[in-house]
Amino acid sequence: MKTEAALLVQTGQPLVLAEIEIPALKPGQVLVEVAFSGACGTQVMEWRGDKGEDKWVPHCLGHEGTGTVLETGSAVTKVKAGDKVVLSWIKGTGIEAGGTVYDWDGKKVNSGGVTTFQRHALVSENRLTLLPAGLSMEVAVLLGCAAPTGMGAVYNVLKVQPGDSVAVFGTGGIGLNALMAAALAGAMPVIGIDPNPTRRALARIYGATHVIDPNEGDVIAAIKKIMPQGVDLAVEASGMPTVMEQAVNATRQQGGRAVVIGNAKHGVSLTLNPGVFNQGKSLLGTWGGDSVPDRDYGRFGRLLGSNRFPVRDLLSKPYSLAQADQALQDLAAGKVGRPLIDMSLR
Repeated sequence: MKTEAALLVQTGQPLVLAEIEIPALKPGQVLVEVAFSGACGTQVMEWRGDKGEDKWVPHCLGHEGTGTVLETGSAVTKVKAGDKVVLSWIKGTGIEAGGTVYDWDGKKVNSGGVTTFQRHALVSENRLTLLPAGLSMEVAVLLGCAAPTGMGAVYNVLKVQPGDSVAVFGTGGIGLNALMAAALAGAMPVIGIDPNPTRRALARIYGATHVIDPNEGDVIAAIKKIMPQGVDLAVEASGMPTVMEQAVNATRQQGGRAVVIGNAKHGVSLTLNPGVFNQGKSLLGTWGGDSVPDRDYGRFGRLLGSNRFPVRDLLSKPYSLAQADQALQDLAAGKVGRPLIDMSLR
């Protein structure tokens, strides 16, 4: 069986739309017909070469999506043919079957345990979660990465409580999910910081009580006009070391906590004044918002489907698979909150 995929053949170059051959399923693998794929900053970094040398090109891309199970390999028990599923890079229960090598006219195409920039994909059982009841496949794309990373950072890592003050640095797709989570948890105020006016406007829609343009002056001073002692909690979702420093500096003494969820470019370093730790502040890291798909995706799905926020509008107008490269360009330029690739479009 052959399928169409948007491949990364060389970093810094446009993606290539190619027809690839799907090999036989290995134990623990699942063949999924992809319905929708999202895209995030990780794909932009891979595409640009910001993660350093890419030893795996040509390879498939994408780590968040939704689809329908067509076939299961031996030993798979979590899903069956016909099931609607969320595809996610975050590992849940089930078999870790490893990556796949597809064939492209005699050339090998590498793939990890989950990829989504293609019409059909071989996916490890542990990267699949059943689609939450009542949630559309379009919106459920957010469960593949943006929601568990952003919401998980707020609920699982920072454990926000009603009345906590929260600042979110970077209001792209993941930052917007963090804003929504903070607002739904009763945080007050919720401050969104982003230099992009489109993203600041989105921050207002998705839960921010205040927004700050970092190009207009000292961000810490602006935050302290709102919260003179600093915020209780901060989420860093930009991937910039200077912003990571701002995030921890923005928190209050004796208990302020900041979590970094943004991915920095390969080779950069973070420099901090160690005095922030003597002030009783904490700088935390996380792997996907410390989310556990089988525990959290149903809960996050209910929040996304609660109609408290216009969640579908967080996603872009649909791109076709042939427009996957344009989707990455628009995401990198800050023109969209979260690109949506619709495999039904030709």
